[in-house]
Amino acid sequence: MIPMVDLKRQYQLLKGEIDAALEEVFQGTQFILGPNVSALEAEIAAYHDISQAIGVASGTDALQIALEASGIGEGDEVITTPFTFVATAEVVSRLRARPVFVDIRPDTFNIDPERIEEKISAATKAIIPVHLFGHPADMDPICDLARRYGLKVIEDCAQAFGALYRGRKIGTLGHCGCFSFFPSKNLAGCGDGGMIITGEETTAGRIRLLRNHGSAVRYRHEVLGYNSRLDEIQAAIIRVKLKRIDALNDARRSHAELYRSVIGRSDILLPLEQAGCRHVYHQFTIRSRDRERIMAVLREEGIASAVYYPVPLHLQDVFSDCRLRRESLAQAETCAAEVLSLPMFPELTDEEIRRIGDVIDHAI
Repeated sequence: MIPMVDLKRQYQLLKGEIDAALEEVFQGTQFILGPNVSALEAEIAAYHDISQAIGVASGTDALQIALEASGIGEGDEVITTPFTFVATAEVVSRLRARPVFVDIRPDTFNIDPERIEEKISAATKAIIPVHLFGHPADMDPICDLARRYGLKVIEDCAQAFGALYRGRKIGTLGHCGCFSFFPSKNLAGCGDGGMIITGEETTAGRIRLLRNHGSAVRYRHEVLGYNSRLDEIQAAIIRVKLKRIDALNDARRSHAELYRSVIGRSDILLPLEQAGCRHVYHQFTIRSRDRERIMAVLREEGIASAVYYPVPLHLQDVFSDCRLRRESLAQAETCAAEVLSLPMFPELTDEEIRRIGDVIDHAI
């Protein structure tokens, strides 16, 4: 069996260091906002060459708290992509704002900057570009639009830790960058966890208040906040992996190149890496009109695959009130019908990739 992600392989490689880090946490018994959380925040800020990093309980919380700290609230509109995990738009609605969906570019699966301006209204207050599958969104035109219209840019970096856009790390291009440490992510813990980075000290201060029940001083509460604190156990594990993140991403990139060389079918579209971007391949996602047949043959051969995402957000029942009559986001709908993600994790072997490619090429 070749799984989509094999978390046990990575743990076995790092077991000694992870176990030692956990033992230190258990001996210290400071489990909430302890020294590992502070150290991880400093290390992630340094990695991104940015002044502020604030740990929170999940990538979803990172997005919601970053939006709220940026002043997004009831009646506001937030432009984003329909081709992403539900959390990206879910947090907008949780703040009683309205997600406004813009179609994607079919080559990168990311929001199409050329289609954003037509969706900007007097109620628009922010844009959430998603760096989907590890490929950076086209940030220069997005940030240019944001400056012209006075909008906040909150980057959803959940799948793209370490990706580069024109030499700059994603998460540093907008007002805030939001990361997830879910176990399958490029930089992962052993449970939920998230991080917000920003160069704006005032925004960072508000994020710190919001993540801790609106409190800067114990039992004194300035605003209504959240219980959203990255725990010490997750921070200790993530710190072990952060030291290796560039090597882990390099392994993913190497696997992607091998996939490209072993998948020979002309009817399959392989993922693109745009000039000026460094893709970190959280997923290796192909497109094919023959997707169901390919999935079935892979399954028969004991090879996992997955569809991210089968139903675009603008067609989900939960966002029916955001839908414009007769609105069609054609590229997102077409990609949703054709995308297929193949096994991708740093410890995947060349032999496994060659086998996957061979099975796909003969799935006719």
